[in-house]
Amino acid sequence: MNKFKFEKLVIWQDAMDYGEIINNVSMLFPDNEKFNLTSQIMRAVDSIALNISEGSIGQSNPEQRKFVGYSMRSLAEVVTCLFKANRRNYISEETFKELYDTAFHLMNKMAAFKRNIK
Repeated sequence: MNKFKFEKLVIWQDAMDYGEIINNVSMLFPDNEKFNLTSQIMRAVDSIALNISEGSIGQSNPEQRKFVGYSMRSLAEVVTCLFKANRRNYISEETFKELYDTAFHLMNKMAAFKRNIK
């Protein structure tokens, strides 16, 4: 059923999955973070898949590389939010490590994808 080019991209699929995981985790943050860290991490994680899809539709290769770069920056922002959540004891060390490792693998996949855009 993949009608859009981005739906076939593993980095987009992984970003979509990671987004749902982060969304679920951020819902456990305290209410006082609703308009701060919770909102920030949710916007950043959604931007990863959004930029991958935007860059894949009718864009030139330099444009696609630029949008993958935006996705990578958004992922770095998510990781920083995870550090903040861990320091504030909103997530356990185990949860942090799991989410951090997943982010690291996704970043490597995106970097490899970006390098392979001709």
